[in-house]
Amino acid sequence: MNYSMLVYILGSVIKIEGIFLALPSITAVIYQEKCLWAFLITMISCLAIGIGLTWKKPSNMAFYSKEGFLAVSLSWVFLSIFGCIPFVISGEISSFTDALFETISGFTTTGASILSDVEALSKSMLFWRSFTHWIGGMGVLVFILTILPASGGHHMYLMKAESPGPSVSKLVPRVKQTARILYSIYFVMTVIEIVLLLAGGMQLFDAVTLSMGTAGTGGFGVLNDSVGSYTHYMRNVITIFMILFGVNFNVYYLLMCKKWKQAFRVEEVRTYLGIILFSIVVITFNVRSFFPSIGEAFQQAAFQVGSVITTTGYSTVDFGQWPQLSQSILVLLMFVGACAGSTGGGIKVSRILIMVKSIKRELHTMAHARMRMKIKMDDHVVEQETLRSIYVFFICWLVVFAGSMLLVSVDNFDFTTNFTAVAATLNNIGPGLSHVGPSGNFGDFSLFSKYVLMFDMLVGRLEIFPMIALFHPGIWRRQ
Repeated sequence: MNYSMLVYILGSVIKIEGIFLALPSITAVIYQEKCLWAFLITMISCLAIGIGLTWKKPSNMAFYSKEGFLAVSLSWVFLSIFGCIPFVISGEISSFTDALFETISGFTTTGASILSDVEALSKSMLFWRSFTHWIGGMGVLVFILTILPASGGHHMYLMKAESPGPSVSKLVPRVKQTARILYSIYFVMTVIEIVLLLAGGMQLFDAVTLSMGTAGTGGFGVLNDSVGSYTHYMRNVITIFMILFGVNFNVYYLLMCKKWKQAFRVEEVRTYLGIILFSIVVITFNVRSFFPSIGEAFQQAAFQVGSVITTTGYSTVDFGQWPQLSQSILVLLMFVGACAGSTGGGIKVSRILIMVKSIKRELHTMAHARMRMKIKMDDHVVEQETLRSIYVFFICWLVVFAGSMLLVSVDNFDFTTNFTAVAATLNNIGPGLSHVGPSGNFGDFSLFSKYVLMFDMLVGRLEIFPMIALFHPGIWRRQ
């Protein structure tokens, strides 16, 4: 274990967070808010600690898989702890547990909230909530990879541990260049959405915060009704960008390189868009009696489907009041999630595809014992190591889900609340059904259950293994 490198990375994360805190501080100055001092204290503390931990570079800059897992998991824990401090010392969320829940929900792009009155927060705190989505969407470690000094190919372990999906590949030979390309695409898409929302008449503050929430597929809004108060045009823009941010960013790189055929042949993206279209059509006809026109029903269905499958979590209506068929489809979409390599959460479409193909292969083997069928994605054979990691992921995911369900059930809420609360946090969605639906929140859960759900948010965002690695004694041993 290269502890010196681990400390250096954690120091870099804390230092970068201190720099990020300058933006909500500027927001507080613009709106002349008293909570400015809360951001300044936290910013100075982060910079002091971060500079202290990174003052001297380690002599050995190399790190491997276990260092990568620990660096990522601990980075997200420390990021969340320091990130919740402004809420606590300003008194806007006085409970440390609630502030930590809100912050973890922000960084993991979950969007689950303990707040019953979002509009009671100051503008700078609302900005910080949404900004945590933007930071966490692409991943803070991916950002740091753009500025850390190169160390061979070892940085790939950080990207693999933090990036969602069954496998991570470099777009270009150097990891630093890959990280910069990803963040460039991410930034440009965010700016385009802001411009389009401004063109529709949205206020600058709302356009920026909602675009950051959309980009990170997080879902923190600045109004109590999420995005229900905005115009049809604004909701349509948000719908389109939620779906776009749920696409594998490798596809955008292929489009940038004018590899049109290769981009449009990506099987996962075609399946992802097919699931969205099918779900929208079914839900539209299922809820048409709830709205004055079929067009309105289509728009509402498209928004909710896009919000749930990308795990963004914005809402325009309380879909807990919709027919059971529509609710069931939306709950299933919670588990499916977006594409690998996107900012979305969930199990991921690629994993679902590979599992379906695995079942098909088993059935084929039963019928034709002497024939061996290979599993392919985009005309490439899926390696056995990838298949093994997906199978293990599903097993661990089910264990975490079942265990969390049992633990939060001590609060004695109804089954729908417990089931969708765990589903919403483990899949980084935000709203569930019943008590945790779009019109509810997570504030009524006990302190114990909130920590269980916080763990689920981190496990879901980091895709289980980095967080579980913290509890394995062997990974901490110095070798």
